[in-house]
Amino acid sequence: MRLELTRRTDYAIRALLVLARDGGRQSTPVIAAAMDIPIRFLPQVMGDLTRAGLVGSTAGRQGGYELIPSAVDIDLLSIIEAVEGDTRRRTCILRGGPCRRDGVCDAHEPFGAAQEAFRATLAAATLASLMGAPSGVDSGS
Repeated sequence: MRLELTRRTDYAIRALLVLARDGGRQSTPVIAAAMDIPIRFLPQVMGDLTRAGLVGSTAGRQGGYELIPSAVDIDLLSIIEAVEGDTRRRTCILRGGPCRRDGVCDAHEPFGAAQEAFRATLAAATLASLMGAPSGVDSGS
Protein backbone atom coordinates (compact mmCIF):
# COMPACT_ATOMS: atom_id res chain seq x y z
CA MET A 1 0.00 0.00 0.00
CA ARG A 2 1.44 3.34 -1.04
CA LEU A 3 0.26 6.70 0.21
CA GLU A 4 1.97 9.39 -1.83
CA LEU A 5 1.16 12.85 -3.05
CA THR A 6 1.39 13.58 -6.74
CA ARG A 7 3.95 16.18 -7.69
CA ARG A 8 1.13 18.56 -8.55
CA THR A 9 -0.42 18.20 -5.07
CA ASP A 10 2.99 18.60 -3.44
CA TYR A 11 3.44 21.89 -5.32
CA ALA A 12 -0.05 23.05 -4.33
CA ILE A 13 0.57 22.46 -0.62
CA ARG A 14 3.97 24.14 -0.74
CA ALA A 15 2.60 27.15 -2.65
CA LEU A 16 -0.19 27.60 -0.13
CA LEU A 17 2.31 27.39 2.72
CA VAL A 18 4.21 30.31 1.17
CA LEU A 19 1.02 32.35 0.97
CA ALA A 20 0.06 31.46 4.53
CA ARG A 21 3.50 32.23 5.98
CA ASP A 22 4.17 35.44 4.10
CA GLY A 23 0.64 36.83 4.01
CA GLY A 24 -0.62 39.21 1.36
CA ARG A 25 -0.23 38.78 -2.36
CA GLN A 26 2.74 36.87 -3.74
CA SER A 27 3.86 36.62 -7.37
CA THR A 28 4.47 33.37 -9.22
CA PRO A 29 8.27 33.87 -9.26
CA VAL A 30 8.33 34.54 -5.50
CA ILE A 31 6.26 31.43 -4.72
CA ALA A 32 8.32 29.28 -7.10
CA ALA A 33 11.63 30.48 -5.64
CA ALA A 34 10.51 30.13 -2.01
CA MET A 35 9.60 26.47 -2.41
CA ASP A 36 11.77 25.39 -5.34
CA ILE A 37 8.74 24.74 -7.54
CA PRO A 38 9.32 24.74 -11.32
CA ILE A 39 7.86 28.05 -12.49
CA ARG A 40 6.40 26.47 -15.64
CA PHE A 41 4.07 24.24 -13.56
CA LEU A 42 3.03 26.75 -10.94
CA PRO A 43 0.37 28.65 -12.96
CA GLN A 44 -1.46 25.36 -13.65
CA VAL A 45 -1.46 24.43 -9.97
CA MET A 46 -2.49 27.93 -8.91
CA GLY A 47 -5.31 27.79 -11.46
CA ASP A 48 -6.65 24.66 -9.74
CA LEU A 49 -6.46 26.39 -6.36
CA THR A 50 -8.13 29.51 -7.73
CA ARG A 51 -11.01 27.50 -9.23
CA ALA A 52 -11.46 25.77 -5.87
CA GLY A 53 -11.75 29.14 -4.12
CA LEU A 54 -8.64 28.64 -2.00
CA VAL A 55 -6.69 31.51 -3.56
CA GLY A 56 -7.54 34.69 -5.36
CA SER A 57 -5.50 35.92 -8.29
CA THR A 58 -4.75 39.38 -9.58
CA ALA A 59 -3.26 39.91 -13.04
CA GLY A 60 -0.65 42.48 -13.97
CA ARG A 61 2.72 43.75 -12.77
CA GLN A 62 1.53 44.06 -9.18
CA GLY A 63 -0.50 40.87 -9.44
CA GLY A 64 -0.12 37.53 -7.81
CA TYR A 65 -1.98 35.14 -5.54
CA GLU A 66 -3.34 35.39 -2.03
CA LEU A 67 -5.26 33.11 0.30
CA ILE A 68 -9.01 33.63 0.31
CA PRO A 69 -9.88 31.62 3.44
CA SER A 70 -7.41 31.86 6.31
CA ALA A 71 -4.83 29.13 6.89
CA VAL A 72 -6.92 27.73 9.75
CA ASP A 73 -9.82 27.23 7.33
CA ILE A 74 -7.91 25.42 4.57
CA ASP A 75 -7.51 21.70 5.16
CA LEU A 76 -5.32 19.20 3.35
CA LEU A 77 -8.27 17.28 1.95
CA SER A 78 -9.57 20.46 0.26
CA ILE A 79 -6.15 21.14 -1.24
CA ILE A 80 -5.74 17.57 -2.50
CA GLU A 81 -9.22 17.49 -3.99
CA ALA A 82 -8.74 20.92 -5.60
CA VAL A 83 -5.82 19.46 -7.55
CA GLU A 84 -6.70 15.76 -7.87
CA GLY A 85 -10.51 15.75 -7.80
CA ASP A 86 -12.62 13.57 -5.53
CA THR A 87 -10.34 11.21 -3.62
CA ARG A 88 -12.90 8.49 -2.91
CA ARG A 89 -11.99 5.13 -4.40
CA ARG A 90 -14.43 4.09 -7.10
CA THR A 91 -13.11 0.66 -7.90
CA CYS A 92 -13.38 -2.55 -5.93
CA ILE A 93 -10.22 -3.32 -4.01
CA LEU A 94 -10.44 -7.00 -5.05
CA ARG A 95 -11.85 -6.83 -8.57
CA GLY A 96 -10.47 -3.57 -9.95
CA GLY A 97 -13.93 -2.54 -11.16
CA PRO A 98 -17.18 -1.71 -9.41
CA CYS A 99 -18.32 -4.04 -6.63
CA ARG A 100 -20.97 -6.49 -7.80
CA ARG A 101 -24.44 -5.20 -8.44
CA ASP A 102 -25.84 -7.90 -6.14
CA GLY A 103 -23.70 -6.77 -3.20
CA VAL A 104 -20.26 -5.65 -2.23
CA CYS A 105 -17.04 -7.62 -2.06
CA ASP A 106 -15.75 -9.13 1.20
CA ALA A 107 -13.14 -6.37 1.59
CA HIS A 108 -15.52 -3.48 0.91
CA GLU A 109 -16.35 -2.56 4.51
CA PRO A 110 -12.85 -2.45 6.06
CA PHE A 111 -11.34 -0.63 3.07
CA GLY A 112 -14.25 1.83 2.97
CA ALA A 113 -13.82 2.54 6.69
CA ALA A 114 -10.06 2.99 6.25
CA GLN A 115 -10.64 5.37 3.34
CA GLU A 116 -13.05 7.50 5.36
CA ALA A 117 -10.67 7.57 8.36
CA PHE A 118 -7.85 8.69 6.06
CA ARG A 119 -10.03 11.41 4.53
CA ALA A 120 -11.07 12.58 8.01
CA THR A 121 -7.40 12.83 9.06
CA LEU A 122 -6.61 14.96 6.00
CA ALA A 123 -9.68 17.13 6.64
CA ALA A 124 -8.53 17.74 10.23
CA ALA A 125 -5.05 18.93 9.17
CA THR A 126 -5.01 22.62 8.24
CA LEU A 127 -2.34 24.83 6.71
CA ALA A 128 -2.04 26.51 10.10
CA SER A 129 -1.42 23.16 11.79
CA LEU A 130 1.28 22.32 9.24
CA MET A 131 3.01 25.57 10.17
CA GLY A 132 2.70 24.79 13.87
CA ALA A 133 0.21 27.57 14.59
CA PRO A 134 -2.31 26.98 17.38
CA SER A 135 -5.75 26.10 15.99
CA GLY A 136 -7.24 29.45 16.96
CA VAL A 137 -4.51 31.56 15.33
CA ASP A 138 -5.29 33.11 11.97
CA SER A 139 -2.29 32.63 9.67
CA GLY A 140 -3.06 34.27 6.39
CA SER A 141 -5.66 36.70 5.11
